[in-house]
Amino acid sequence: MRRTIRGWYFFDWASQPYATLLTTFIFAPYMARIMGDGTAAQTVWGYGLAVTGVLIAIGAPLAGAVADRAGGHMRFIILFSGMYVAGAWGLWWAEPDEPRVLWTIFCFGLGLVGMEYATTFTNALMPQLAPRAELGRISGSGWAFGYVGGVLALVLMLLFFQEGTEGTTLIGLPPAFGLDPAQAEGTRAVGPFTAIWYLLFMIPFFAFVRLPAGRGQPIRSALRHAVPDLMASLRRLMRDRPLGGFLAASMLYRDALNGIYAFGGIYAAGVLGWQVQDVGLFGILAAITGAAGAWIGGRADRRFGPRPVIILCLITLTLAALTVAGIAPDAIFGLRVAPSLPHIAFYATGALIGAAGGALQAASRTLLIHRAEPSRITEAFGLYALSGKATAFLAPLLIGIATQISGSQRIGVLPVIALFLVGLAVLCWARPKDGSAS
Repeated sequence: MRRTIRGWYFFDWASQPYATLLTTFIFAPYMARIMGDGTAAQTVWGYGLAVTGVLIAIGAPLAGAVADRAGGHMRFIILFSGMYVAGAWGLWWAEPDEPRVLWTIFCFGLGLVGMEYATTFTNALMPQLAPRAELGRISGSGWAFGYVGGVLALVLMLLFFQEGTEGTTLIGLPPAFGLDPAQAEGTRAVGPFTAIWYLLFMIPFFAFVRLPAGRGQPIRSALRHAVPDLMASLRRLMRDRPLGGFLAASMLYRDALNGIYAFGGIYAAGVLGWQVQDVGLFGILAAITGAAGAWIGGRADRRFGPRPVIILCLITLTLAALTVAGIAPDAIFGLRVAPSLPHIAFYATGALIGAAGGALQAASRTLLIHRAEPSRITEAFGLYALSGKATAFLAPLLIGIATQISGSQRIGVLPVIALFLVGLAVLCWARPKDGSAS
């Protein structure tokens, strides 16, 4: 069983660079650079992620329902892994003189959809890994392990590939393998690098994790039953306040958290004028604190229960998002400060977001298991995927609209604060009647 758990951890390790390198710290700020306007890049990125979010919201729960009936979970994970790899690799063609915006957004969305679909299936394996009392620790350790993988991938990119303004990497070397810094090939290599990383580190997952057998229905039959099954699950959910309320709350606060992750790099590049290497260093710090937060949060989850951990994280993230909106190139909350202080404040706030975000995501997985019926745990994870993706377009869309209307990246991030607060309110309302910490 220990080998199975370790193999399961490797999915987080393998897939994390998509979020760390592409969504936040390397590729997103590169888009701001090649488009020449942070506001325009944030707007386009927002609308692109909104479309991707809709596709995830519609497809992920249906794919899970089909797989439950048809079986063959491994083939679905292989299919979605292929989408991940193809999408990441396609970002190589986002050239500085010809960014191919539509192609780039398509490839990024393809890979992101593949990652999210695969995550739905791997999360559903959690209850089989250990007794329920240990799942908080395992979930936190898995998130922490994934963050460590993201940090290592980011460090390798900055040391050996991503070129700075002088055409060299962070340690003064030319980009590896003769990549041309004038064409930003070191930065564009982040796409193929992410794809290769995933292919390499999914090997332990496929080698050690044994997926459950399905019911063996033909695909066509499974497809016919997928929608009715999903609708029946939603009707049952309406009568289950603790589970339904948690899923509604997580729908909002996970969307807000993903919005912060998706726009952090573009925000730093556009508001503070950071270069990609600056954002990369920021990413290392945030990922390290994310790993620490997930690990500590997992232990706190085991001792106090997941719900108190989530509440503390949501309060922390709300305050952190408000702080981000208050940081300007020469001021913090309107007060003039020394030129270095806004940068220091952004680093500190990012570290706090990383820690709280890691603990929040790990605790959310275990809270679902506590509130779901043991006999319907797979169904519950399908609904968890639906709740996480049903409004996955909302934060990017609101950020895109707010940024376009205001013409300000700082005002553009304010919608995530509202999403965190509403999510917190719903979670408190949906407390179990027995008053337990879960």
